[in-house]
Amino acid sequence: MVNSTGGVLYPARLPQFHRLPAVGQVAELVAWFWIPEWDIEPGRASRQEIVGYPALNLVVEQQGVTLSGATTRASHRDLRGRGWAVGALLRPAAVAALIDAPASLVDDMRTLDEPALHAEVTRAMATGEGHRDRAVSVFSRWLVDRIGEPTDAARLANAMVEVLGGDGGAVTPAEAATRLAVSVRTLERMAHRSVGMSPAAMIRRRRLQDAAQLVRDDAGADLSTIAAELGYADHAHLTRDFRAVLGIAPRTYRAEVDE
Repeated sequence: MVNSTGGVLYPARLPQFHRLPAVGQVAELVAWFWIPEWDIEPGRASRQEIVGYPALNLVVEQQGVTLSGATTRASHRDLRGRGWAVGALLRPAAVAALIDAPASLVDDMRTLDEPALHAEVTRAMATGEGHRDRAVSVFSRWLVDRIGEPTDAARLANAMVEVLGGDGGAVTPAEAATRLAVSVRTLERMAHRSVGMSPAAMIRRRRLQDAAQLVRDDAGADLSTIAAELGYADHAHLTRDFRAVLGIAPRTYRAEVDE
């Protein structure tokens, strides 16, 4: 099931936003597709703040095609005027065909020269009702044609991301390595080659996303209880992680969400 707002810090501030599942062959290459569409009044802006998933995103916009790396901190984008984007949250099986060293893109992005992908997605987004499904369809077909059948190593890297970042994910890199039947060193190499982050950093990001969602969605939940539920040593540990990545404390975040 696609979480429609996971990673989004202030869902109520979103313009029109959709997450669409990856189905068929592309499901081994993409976790999901995401499509924001906006029409902001002249002179105004809509700030979107994200604590990103530990993954790369391939994004098509009116201006072109970009590949964005994993992030180590919360990020934002100010939307103005009228526009759209169609993004694919990539699984490791798709990454190697697009970049040799994903670590070089951490907290960064690069423009890709992919005119066919840009033209097909742009055309689909201009077709009226059903445009999002058509955009995802042509995007999916392009990825499958470009990348082909994943190797066994690529599928193992996909499994690594699920173990580190999925529901019921591992609490430590050692636990993740045991689940995958690999050494911790092999796990570290896979994470570096397919995401650009360490396994420990990927686990921390999952816990922080879960914490942000619990703080936001359950105003009555005690922060110490949330910390314990997610495996933090204590409330102070949760607060340190919040401050390090989001720049604010959990209580401050909760108050801002409720404004």
